[in-house]
Amino acid sequence: MTSTLTTHEVPRTQDTMSHDIWLPAEIAELRADARRAVEETVAPVARRIGSQEESVENFPWDAFRGLADAGMFAVPFDGPLGRGLHHRMLGTCTVTEEIAYHSSSMAGVYDGQCILVPQALSFATEYMQSQLLPRLISGEQAFSFATTEPDASSDLSIETLQTVATETDTGFVVNGRKRWITNSVVAKWAAVLVKTGQRMNMLLIDLTADGVRVGAPDLKMGHRGQITADIVLDNVVVPREHLLGTPGGGLSVALSCLTRGRIGIGAAGVGVAQAALDLAVHRLRTRQVFGGPLGRMQHWQFTLAQRATEIECARSLYQKAAMRLDLGDRAAEPEAAMAKAYGTRVAVDTVRDSLQIHGGFGFARQIAETGESVRLEELYRDAKILEIFEGANELQQWVIARNLIGRDVTG
Repeated sequence: MTSTLTTHEVPRTQDTMSHDIWLPAEIAELRADARRAVEETVAPVARRIGSQEESVENFPWDAFRGLADAGMFAVPFDGPLGRGLHHRMLGTCTVTEEIAYHSSSMAGVYDGQCILVPQALSFATEYMQSQLLPRLISGEQAFSFATTEPDASSDLSIETLQTVATETDTGFVVNGRKRWITNSVVAKWAAVLVKTGQRMNMLLIDLTADGVRVGAPDLKMGHRGQITADIVLDNVVVPREHLLGTPGGGLSVALSCLTRGRIGIGAAGVGVAQAALDLAVHRLRTRQVFGGPLGRMQHWQFTLAQRATEIECARSLYQKAAMRLDLGDRAAEPEAAMAKAYGTRVAVDTVRDSLQIHGGFGFARQIAETGESVRLEELYRDAKILEIFEGANELQQWVIARNLIGRDVTG
């Protein structure tokens, strides 16, 4: 008899330990809808997504379009195509947390499709929005967001950026390379940060255009369902109407997207941490050692009490940061940086503790003789990247310090 233990099969401690008493009713309703959608579309295929090697063929279209069909891609938008939320960023982050509970990979895919790209498209012309938003919301097309390069990631200064857009009478000609670009292997469009002289621009680039080449999928330790690859741009012609925002305003566009992305990754960290906590609690209640349940050991009682407290703090941080954006604050700092750095660190710490509680069973991909497995080795592989991408946690600490001490001192 085989047994594959997933978070789909253990009680959610969140339901008794976390109380969203301050959240708007529309978000509580959305969380319930998102949980149902994720359990129907992501949970059944989450282990496959987390374990298979990256390839174009392995892009998780079933989960991707399942979430779209359930209306989860409409959450960031208002108007006739959107869900009509008043708190759209908070709603999108709530969905991200629910997805990450079962698949951190899919939360990364959702972050690109429903946090980074929608914010970039908010700077597009009405015509481009009318053409692209229906395809994004329906899940017909995947989209990418491309700022990172081989030598430019957390540092997006004009000196480090190497992708160049030369201005012409009708638009731009783009040359360069972007790296670690989520969804690029299947995407139709990408929002791409470029430099034009001493200014930066954000351009919508058709990834099927002449001169665009998307590389083979990167082979990563974790987040295997969030498929990334290089995008190589060789004399790619981009019409002027594909400019996002004002000429020279590309960095502002990119940073407004990345602020939202950081909060979303903080929410993903909470989802991962919650999953690891629930698996740990289940193990402490069911594993017998020295004549009693493992949960009788005071060390693990105190450790998980601390982790439960930290998860609740991390959840409150991302909710507060998202709410600030929904209320019109453009930066949402320092909460955005705090939410990203703290939520993702808690994810790594909680997964590590849960794996330790499970011992060799947590370390193993599968017990070959019986077929037993638990998803902790996947969670352990996945959690680490959360501390790295969309602004490494060290950068977030610097942002917090600049707000705390002052830029005149910190630089």
